[in-house]
Amino acid sequence: MQDLLERCLRAPRPRLLVVGDVMCDVYVWGRVQRISSEAPVPVFARTGCHHVLGGAANVAANLHALGCEVHVLGVIGTDTAGTQIRTLLRQRGIDDATLLEDAARPTTEKTRLVAQQQQMLRLDQESQDPLPPALVAQALQRSQALLDNVDGLVCSDYHKGVCTPALLTPLFAMVRAAGKPVIVDPKVQDFTVYRGATLLKPNLAEVQQASGHAVDDAATLARAAERLLQQSQAQALLVTRGKDGVSLFHPPQEPVHIPAQAREVFDVTGAGDTVAAMLSMALVAGLSLVDAARLANAAAGVVVGKMGTAVVSPTELQTALQHDALDSTRKILPPDLLAMELWQRQQRGETIVFTNGCFDLLHVGHIQYLQQARTLGDCLVLGLNDDASVRLLKGPQRPVLPQHERARILAALGCVDYVTIFSEATPHALITQLRPDVLVKGGDYTPETVVGRDVVEAYGGRVCIMPYIAGNSTTEIIGSIVQRYSA
Repeated sequence: MQDLLERCLRAPRPRLLVVGDVMCDVYVWGRVQRISSEAPVPVFARTGCHHVLGGAANVAANLHALGCEVHVLGVIGTDTAGTQIRTLLRQRGIDDATLLEDAARPTTEKTRLVAQQQQMLRLDQESQDPLPPALVAQALQRSQALLDNVDGLVCSDYHKGVCTPALLTPLFAMVRAAGKPVIVDPKVQDFTVYRGATLLKPNLAEVQQASGHAVDDAATLARAAERLLQQSQAQALLVTRGKDGVSLFHPPQEPVHIPAQAREVFDVTGAGDTVAAMLSMALVAGLSLVDAARLANAAAGVVVGKMGTAVVSPTELQTALQHDALDSTRKILPPDLLAMELWQRQQRGETIVFTNGCFDLLHVGHIQYLQQARTLGDCLVLGLNDDASVRLLKGPQRPVLPQHERARILAALGCVDYVTIFSEATPHALITQLRPDVLVKGGDYTPETVVGRDVVEAYGGRVCIMPYIAGNSTTEIIGSIVQRYSA
């Protein structure tokens, strides 16, 4: 499937309009260690809070992470959660100008209390009232203005009042008349609401509810899919089935069942959003329904390995698709993706250790240093100087090995969990972004000279100086080679 993803990435940058229920997902992290004396309920001791985009906004975030140009059209209230959604969109570089505001309704917000990696409670703030006619008219007007500049429409319906027939019927007709696809992640039981869609992407529970029949096997699933295709008059139906993968129904062709590809499942929250995003991008890029379904299934296998609502990048998906590649390649991540990975690990209670360097011509001193650093926590992250910064530090003839070779060698070490390449003269900005719990340097440093010490200690982390290991130096190795072979 690597070639399918490459076809997507080589295609002109997809432009998509996402319409639906935008949400703010809030994760409140804490510990539960006792039962309240006031009532037989656990006492939740809060330790942190994190906000992420949810619903249609998460679909937009996934599309943006995959390299698409995205416009998101939804409704928020004039409240703190609405402001947070705008902030999160802008931080990702997604235009928030198409969002509508309604002072009479709250922004949809889902707050999850999580302790010991388990969700204890979810608090929802929402309104399911249909949009008033004035807002429907504004939404159609803004959609019409964007239609010439997008390649397709993604409808993310969470049944919060936005995706009603009053909006969807004229909107779908408008998009289909322009010859562009409509991909829908449905929620309501009456699939006639989605007439005019190109493809519907329900999960198994939604198929059972909408069809009115239990789905126990492939035969009953096929009958339910046929009924829903008749109701919606859609060209295809992609059913996500959790651990059993996805099933594509696209008559007159035979159904296609694709097994799940998740290697480790931490959280299925938002996985449907990732599937909708990857599916939409692939179809707009010109892939067939079957190939688009395969890529979407692979993307779901990546995102369920993350904690909370999350996105998948092309780099992560490329790595996951390289089944014959060494596992070490999965350890090399760009700083922005690595920051999300580390945050999720920290929410699971893991201690993140960070160190950095050039590591040009790996020697036994490096190995011993990294092995010792790894003992200080659950995960060792190595910030690797890129080639340009190595030249500034070591001189114009360095590095001996280019940055990607150095990264692959370091990632192959069992004591190293992640490698990320940075270009700045110091790792100060990288440390600020990654927020490790332990910052490690070698014995030729003192705590006062460690770059990033101020950042780490400010949020409660610590700096550790490892003992200096004498007699090991890349410069000395190079000098020895030159002396021996110069003749």
